[in-house]
Amino acid sequence: MKKHLLALSAAAVLLAPQAVGAEGFALNEWSAEGMAMGGARMFAENDAANLAYNPASMTKVKGEAFKVSATYLSPHGKYKTYGKNTNVPNTEAATAGTCPMVPSENEGFQESGHNRVHPGWVPGSYYVRQINDKEWVGMGIWSRFGMVSQFEAGSLPGTNSTSAKLNGLSLGVNYAKKMDKKWTASLGAEVNYVGLQVDKSPLLATIGTRDVFGHVHVEGESYALGWNAAANYTFDDKNEIGVVYRSKVKHSMEADYDAAMGSYGNPVGDAYGVVTLPESVMIGYNHKFNDKTRVELNGTWTRWSRYGALNMYMDGGMGAIMQQLQGTPGSFSEKNWEDGWRYAIGIEHKLSDKYSLLGGIAYDESAIPEYPEIGADFMVPTGRRITYTIGGQYHDKDQTLALAIGWMDVGDLDIAGQHDAYDHAEMYDSYTKMVSISYQRNF
Repeated sequence: MKKHLLALSAAAVLLAPQAVGAEGFALNEWSAEGMAMGGARMFAENDAANLAYNPASMTKVKGEAFKVSATYLSPHGKYKTYGKNTNVPNTEAATAGTCPMVPSENEGFQESGHNRVHPGWVPGSYYVRQINDKEWVGMGIWSRFGMVSQFEAGSLPGTNSTSAKLNGLSLGVNYAKKMDKKWTASLGAEVNYVGLQVDKSPLLATIGTRDVFGHVHVEGESYALGWNAAANYTFDDKNEIGVVYRSKVKHSMEADYDAAMGSYGNPVGDAYGVVTLPESVMIGYNHKFNDKTRVELNGTWTRWSRYGALNMYMDGGMGAIMQQLQGTPGSFSEKNWEDGWRYAIGIEHKLSDKYSLLGGIAYDESAIPEYPEIGADFMVPTGRRITYTIGGQYHDKDQTLALAIGWMDVGDLDIAGQHDAYDHAEMYDSYTKMVSISYQRNF
C-alpha cells in the first residue's frame, strides 16, 4: 500500500501546479468518464474517481485502484461595452496606457473585443482501497472551483478585471462502509487550496479624449477545511439512488499587491480578503436497463448566495488611492449571486467486454441575476451553461483508459457599468472546448 500512496503523492505534486479553472467557477470535469457523462457519474462500477463524484460508491471498487485524469479546457467569448458618448477607444493605443477616441457608428457603443483566455488543465488523481467486505478508504486530489479570464491591457473591461485567476485544489480523504445489503455510506474531510491572482487597470483620469489607466496586481493563497457525507440506497439490481453533501469552505486570504498608478505613485503592500466557497447537495438516480446499458440522472443544488463578494482590502497608500478613485479601500467586487441547480443525464453502454461508449448532457442555471444592479462582472464572465459530451472507454481486469470530448455553450451576460469607464457591457458568443483523458490501474 505504501508504494501506491507514494505514487499518488507524486502524481499530485506534478498535477497541482497546472490546476486551471474554466470560465465558469464551478468545475465538474473530474475524470474522462465523468465528463463524457455530463457529470452524471455517481454509481460507476470499479472507478476510483467515485471518490470525487460520490464517495459512497467507493464500495463498488474491487481491491485497490489508482487513477489519474487530466482535462483540457479552452474558453472563448466576445464582449461589447456601451457608454454615454459615441466614441470608441483604440485598444492598440490603449496598451500603451492612453486611449485615443475615434467615432462610433453605433450610438453609445464604445469598444468590442474578446476574452483572451489561455487554455488550461484540470487535474485529478485518486486512490481507493478495499479493507474488507464492508469497509473502504480513499484519498485524492481534484479541482472543485476555478476560473480564469483575461482581457487586453488598456481595454475597458480591464478597469474591472484585466486578468483573474482562481486555482482551486481539494485534497480529500474518505471512509465508506456497506451498512447492509441496501445502504452504503461515506464520511470524509477536505483540505481546500485556493490561489488567487487579480490584475486590473483602474481609470485614473480622462485628459481631453485620452483615457489614462493605472495597473494593480494582487496575488495570494489560502488553505481551509471542509467535510462531506454521502449515502446510497439500492432498491433492487436495477435501481439505485444517492445523495452527496459538501460543506461550505471559508477562506481568509493574505495577499501582496504592487501597483503603477501614474501621478499617484507606485505603492506596494499587503492585502486581505475573505471568500466563502458554497456548500452543495447532489442527488442522483441510476437505472440499469440490462447488463450492457445504464442511465444516470442527477441534480446539484449549490448555495451560490454564500459567494457574496470577492473583496480585497489594501493597506498603505493603495487603499487610500482606491478610496479616492472608486470609493472603496481596495479591489471590491460585489456578486449578489443566487442559489441554483445543475441538471445532468449520462448514458453508459457496453459495446463488448472491453469497450464502452458514454454520452451526456448537462444544464447549469446561471447564479448571476439576469438584470443585475451588481453581481455580473468581467472577473467571472459567464451565464447559463449547456454542455454536450461524448467519450469512449477501454477496460480489462488490470486497467482502464478513457477519452472524452465536449462542447460547452455559455449564455450571454449583461454587465453593469464600472465607475466612469462604461455604462454597461455584454458578453456573447461564449463557449468552451473540452478534451479529457483518464487512466486507472487496478491492483
